[in-house]
Amino acid sequence: MSTQWQVAEVVGGVPENDTARTIRLRVDGLTGHLAGQHIDIRLTAEDGYSAIRSYSVASAGMDGHLEITVDELPDGEVSPYLVRDLAIGDKLEIRGPVGGWFVWRPINRNRVQLIGGGSGVVPLMSMIRAHQASSNESPFRLLYSLKSPETSLYRDELARLDRESAKLMVDYIYTRSTPEGWPVPPARLTSDAFLGRIFPPEENPDVFICGQTVFVETVADWLVMAGYPADSIKTERFGGTGGNR
Repeated sequence: MSTQWQVAEVVGGVPENDTARTIRLRVDGLTGHLAGQHIDIRLTAEDGYSAIRSYSVASAGMDGHLEITVDELPDGEVSPYLVRDLAIGDKLEIRGPVGGWFVWRPINRNRVQLIGGGSGVVPLMSMIRAHQASSNESPFRLLYSLKSPETSLYRDELARLDRESAKLMVDYIYTRSTPEGWPVPPARLTSDAFLGRIFPPEENPDVFICGQTVFVETVADWLVMAGYPADSIKTERFGGTGGNR
């Protein structure tokens, strides 16, 4: 990992939904990263004005490439450019990957509960992919809270893994609209609905929560009140729009 600014080349881009895009970057000298880390991106205008934003890495960190998934903010300075205008062959200034706390390592043999709100699923997807690529057989479970099916990230990949992989179980909660035939109507996330879709505390899971601040704080409080040890819960949060509650 590097704390110095360096140049990354855009080598791929895939839309995830109407407002989000996964961007693949080639970074010289990168030999991998930890699942859950992030990078900083710096954009500089012709007049010298620069803006820096942090984005979680979505890929598993197995080679000299990394992927980020950017969700466009309507009033954003950086995200609209990355989602709409950035082209293959373009160069970006990046710093990282960085972070050593909100990470999952294959040597960890505990079962893992991942809880994501909206685009908070991005670093959790890095953990899922790293887990799938490893020999670690500990169960993973993802609870993914979304406004609607159309806002989902990694929809096809998660469906395939949920169907085919014995290492991952995926649960969804929809707060505004649901897929056709969904067994329950959309509703605000509640403690009862939430706790019924995760590993119970007696199974001693490591818990990773990522999403908008109010989502993360609410969910973390529910976990502690339900008896999950505070030191087993790791959180990462972001501000802005797009909350799930």
